[in-house]
Amino acid sequence: MPLPTQPFIRTMTAADLDEVLAIEQASFKSPWKRAHFEAELSGGYSFPFVAESDGRVVGYVCLMSLFEVAQILDIAVSPDQRGRGIARVLMEHACALARERRAEILALEVRASSAAAIGLYQRSGFKRVGIRPDYYEDSEDAILMEKNLKETT
Repeated sequence: MPLPTQPFIRTMTAADLDEVLAIEQASFKSPWKRAHFEAELSGGYSFPFVAESDGRVVGYVCLMSLFEVAQILDIAVSPDQRGRGIARVLMEHACALARERRAEILALEVRASSAAAIGLYQRSGFKRVGIRPDYYEDSEDAILMEKNLKETT
């Protein structure tokens, strides 16, 4: 069986939404609805991207960048594609775009129980900066993380 090709990152389109929603639903306890992604596609400060490999969407990231702070609103990789570095590539792309837009900080929230995601973010240079108690619908806390984009990584 041939190895899958390395994913390439491109702007998300409406045609990607069925695949994106399937990944979203497989990845989160409280998944975004189609309307959330549609809003990202049309938002003036929203930058949604997909990772595509072998002709299919294998991951995505939704970045919001406004003034000096950018935020990763949503990021996920298809369960059958995890462990291949796709999330890292998406994170690198989000950081690069945020820097291009002159952001100084890249922020995100993550479930306190999501050890794999927290590890990815820490390896990507994010630091814990706070907690939002009872942030998620099931009352789980969110850990606030930030990366200083002015520092060299």
